[in-house]
Amino acid sequence: MDLGLAERKAAVAGGSRGIGRAIALELAREGADVAILSRSQADLEATALEISAETGRRIVPIACDVTDRKMVDSAIERAVTELGGLHILVNSASLPGGSPTAVGRIESIVDEDFLHDFDVKYLGALRCTRAAIPHLQRAGYGRIINISGANARLPGNLSGGARNTSLVHFTRTLALQLGRDGITVNCIHPGMTRTETTRAMLEARALKLGVAVEEAERQDFAPGGRFENAIGRMIDASEVAHLAVFLASDRAAAITGDLLNPSGGVGKAVWY
Repeated sequence: MDLGLAERKAAVAGGSRGIGRAIALELAREGADVAILSRSQADLEATALEISAETGRRIVPIACDVTDRKMVDSAIERAVTELGGLHILVNSASLPGGSPTAVGRIESIVDEDFLHDFDVKYLGALRCTRAAIPHLQRAGYGRIINISGANARLPGNLSGGARNTSLVHFTRTLALQLGRDGITVNCIHPGMTRTETTRAMLEARALKLGVAVEEAERQDFAPGGRFENAIGRMIDASEVAHLAVFLASDRAAAITGDLLNPSGGVGKAVWY
């Protein structure tokens, strides 16, 4: 299927690692040029070289802290200048899972950590989106994709749930505001996802259980496991990326203000 992404221009916040990196790679494979944003210039440059070598597309590494409005505005302007326009924005900059100090009971919360987590994920997406909108409007084509998280629907992590739920509201609100400008806005709720960081988590779990890493993962996703889902395995970052690339495409023009949930079927509720 031709997704119509050849020569499109994209910016991916959080694009040096994890789900953001996977999305940047898939966009480039479909023919897009991509600016990747994160705080670490070294990580950005390494990722840009890898993706460019594989795909032959232009990958522009731009160091940016999404908690700083001036840096965000400058980063988006640079992306537009170097790429020659902007059609797609992916907001994937955040600490995976949310602040560790907001997991569990309310009395465990460290206020400053909670606020920083919200500042990065929710306000970071808002800052990037605000800077990108005029360029998408000028292009007459826009796709904004917010990477949220399935813990919006699961009790336990108060900061993760709060920031991710707020991104759903943000998504729907902007979809209604921007739809007549040819801009769609959608949100993705990944479940537990295989990235560079999950190997260490699984190794620690395996050591605690006294089993192999593969067995620890199997137990975690089996019925009654910590991350039980319908398919019985961890989803891969590439699977989230495939969905994001579809939402960025011409083929998804009728989808906006919606939430997609590539979690492998976490939970037993009926959503409508």
